[in-house]
Amino acid sequence: MESIEELTKNWKEQNLILPIWLEGQHLKVVNQLKLPLQEEIIEVQSVEQLADIIRSMTLRGSGAIGISGAYGILLAAYLSKGCKETIKEAGQLLKSTRPTAVNLMKTVDELLAYAAKLPDDEVIAGIEEKVVEILKKQLDYERALGAYGAELITDGDTILTHCHSGALAGSGYGGRALSVIRTAWEQGKNIHVFTSETRPYLQGARITAYELQKFGIPHTLITDGMSGYLMKLGKIQKVVVGSDRVAANGDLLNKVGTYMHALSAKDNGIPFYTATSSHTVDFSLKEGMNIGVEYRNSEEVTHLNGQPITLAETNAVYPSFDVTPNHLISGIITEKGVILPEYKKNLTALNESKEG
Repeated sequence: MESIEELTKNWKEQNLILPIWLEGQHLKVVNQLKLPLQEEIIEVQSVEQLADIIRSMTLRGSGAIGISGAYGILLAAYLSKGCKETIKEAGQLLKSTRPTAVNLMKTVDELLAYAAKLPDDEVIAGIEEKVVEILKKQLDYERALGAYGAELITDGDTILTHCHSGALAGSGYGGRALSVIRTAWEQGKNIHVFTSETRPYLQGARITAYELQKFGIPHTLITDGMSGYLMKLGKIQKVVVGSDRVAANGDLLNKVGTYMHALSAKDNGIPFYTATSSHTVDFSLKEGMNIGVEYRNSEEVTHLNGQPITLAETNAVYPSFDVTPNHLISGIITEKGVILPEYKKNLTALNESKEG
């Protein structure tokens, strides 16, 4: 089995944009809040610090949050010298940071269950081995997902994407939506990307555009409210977004604003796809609206870069995600292939094939 040091070295030599990695027994994290104007790297020396980084969205994106959970468990193992109780407490703390992030929950639970079965003197080595397996699986997801999704992209397409679902939101290749877009571009397809700015954190403006620039993919930044009109003008042929969670019936939980783009796409006869891993399908969630969406501090709406943009007396609300109902979704792109309606039946078949 490849060591975690060897894996990190290999990945850095490839054209990957790593959101988080291990150096010695500390973690390094790209501060996504400072992008694109400043490429700051944070050294993480405790699980509590990592939890704060995830909670504050300094590191964000479903794939990256998932692997940060794996790194967090490994860090807890190092710091506690393999104490299972401390590792378990670290897992609970990490899971509390982003309650909508199913990848984080599943990854942490998988590692905790694995660690519980290890002999006490094999905890650290065993967790290291398991983390390498999880990291490699995430990269394999991104490449396979990109290949399946690229089959849906036609030469000459202009593609809308929302929020950031790219390399820094995954393991470094392309995350979810940008895995599809990047693969299509690498196949030689002449494409253009519209990236919506994604208020209030501006992930599309700050991070998606940043990655598209690094990949050399032609792109145009738009405000969130422009997509419907551009679709009406015929300037958008496909919509590809990421996902934070997919319910068992195919409902999509993703960054707030996704539902609005899906409605516009439906009205204009434009295919709307979500790119996700099968790991992100939550079969315990029967319908998307059954979940309690995470509401964040309203000051994130009333302020921009710490500066107020409205009167102090103005009330604001910030649901971090919204729910796009399954009838608006043309296909769910996964590393196993593209899942088409009827989603409840076809996602169940996907789950059964995984378990088999």
